[in-house]
Amino acid sequence: MIHKTYKLQHNLLEKKHNRTIHTDMAPSAVIKVAALSGSLRKYSYNSGLIRAAIELSKGSIEGIEIDFIDISTLPMLNTDLEKNGTYPPLVEAFRNKILQADSVLFASPEYNYSLTAPLKNAIDRASRPQNVWANKAAAIVSAGGNFGGGRSHYHLRQVGVYTDLHFINKPEFYLKAFEPPAKFNDDGDLIDEEAKNMLKQVLLSLQTFTLRLQGKN
Repeated sequence: MIHKTYKLQHNLLEKKHNRTIHTDMAPSAVIKVAALSGSLRKYSYNSGLIRAAIELSKGSIEGIEIDFIDISTLPMLNTDLEKNGTYPPLVEAFRNKILQADSVLFASPEYNYSLTAPLKNAIDRASRPQNVWANKAAAIVSAGGNFGGGRSHYHLRQVGVYTDLHFINKPEFYLKAFEPPAKFNDDGDLIDEEAKNMLKQVLLSLQTFTLRLQGKN
């Protein structure tokens, strides 16, 4: 079951978005979103959320391009590997993708009430000088049992304080993946229409906030 406030937030955000972004013309600016999943599983539900976001960006939302960035190959942070302000090639490539993005979408599963080690490692890697997270808008989504991964959001937001990430506050999206009706298929793809609609609201909010931070809205 999705968070109880979603329907109300949906209606408010839809009205707000209709006033700001959706006009008779397409948005003048296209924002580039770097999307990271904290799960490395092949059929991860959290990675499925990012795939669903990409589908939405190509269909029902104008002005957003989402790049799903693989963090599975990033080596664990070891500052001994940093030479004269440079980083291993895989790390440099990852950092450059974050640098080029306007905003960030985190799909953050909850492990032991917190974010996952791969995701924290990716954040740490990109925060080394120069911190390439700085001054970017960000949003968090998650799927899981019990609280739907929601506890990971709060630790991730805390990390964002130091890295100068600016998270949207609403809507919150933490999907209880194992409650009926089915939210995902066997390949980890999001199939629940209500969840897809709420995910769309997250993307619209991120789009609006990104443009506001950039002085374009």
